[in-house]
Amino acid sequence: MNTRPAIAYSHAALTRRRALALLAVAGASPAAFGQQEGRVRLIVPTSAGSGTDATARALQPGLGAALGVPVIVENMPGAAGVIGLQAVARAAPQDMTLAVITNSLVVLPSVMKGFPLDVTRDFTPISMLVTIPLVLAVNSKVPASNAKELIALLKSKPDALNFGSSGSGSVAHLATEMFLDEAGVKARHIPFQGPNPMTVALIGGQIEFGTQGLSVFQPHFKSGTLRAIGVCSTKRSAAAPDIPTFVEQGLPNLVCEAWVTLLAPKGMAPATVKKLNDATAQAFSNSATKDELTRQGSVVMLSSPEDAQATIRQDVLKFAALVKKIGLTPQ
Repeated sequence: MNTRPAIAYSHAALTRRRALALLAVAGASPAAFGQQEGRVRLIVPTSAGSGTDATARALQPGLGAALGVPVIVENMPGAAGVIGLQAVARAAPQDMTLAVITNSLVVLPSVMKGFPLDVTRDFTPISMLVTIPLVLAVNSKVPASNAKELIALLKSKPDALNFGSSGSGSVAHLATEMFLDEAGVKARHIPFQGPNPMTVALIGGQIEFGTQGLSVFQPHFKSGTLRAIGVCSTKRSAAAPDIPTFVEQGLPNLVCEAWVTLLAPKGMAPATVKKLNDATAQAFSNSATKDELTRQGSVVMLSSPEDAQATIRQDVLKFAALVKKIGLTPQ
């Protein structure tokens, strides 16, 4: 097993949020949510255009209608997502400041030394939202149309090809590392600050391949600037049924999906948690919301708060084992 390069992060100074004296919302009617600054904030700790951002924006109108108040999506990228997570962790439990996160942020304790939060204890889970299929793709000029051809190309040019990610330690990054590990090949990793810069580099040929959520790559598959190699799921996506899984292509262990969940600050009142969970279910029952999520390739996976907590705990352990297996060095 080959040890991968160390993961480096710039630990930006994290600003402290102002404390707000707000009325408790336990057992309140939807109108009472309007008294909490008159809005709900959905903090997305990634840049616009990511799968997480797309999920938050699909949730936004239905959640606002269910709660009877405006819902605002705020992108807060930086420090591998820590800035956005800190904003929610530091919010008062009565504050309607919520986080829409992917399991990339569940990986952080395994890849970042001194990670300042405990994702299993510092938040109140509201509900799981969706799973997002991850797709490995190549620049259209790369002479490979499937996993077998890409593996052969990588073996013929060891350490000569570059792959990108939306950030070191992201789930999409780990999915590509899993591909390399399963195939027994090497490539150089180049991390970017989010999915959009990584995709631009892939289209421009600065990197040869990489993995992202289907919704990020799909327009470029249609335009012909990128070519899909395989989807990292157990079955094909209904939004892109022509893309085979890696399981079909002889890599049975290459299964890695991103999921998105909704979190609140620690200590939120149980009645408020239930109200938000119910409102989320109501939002995702809307046919327009369902259609938008299907178009993105996402699969709705709503849950109870308890099941969301169990999924988070399970993935913390799973990805810690994966990071160790593929030899990533935390830093």
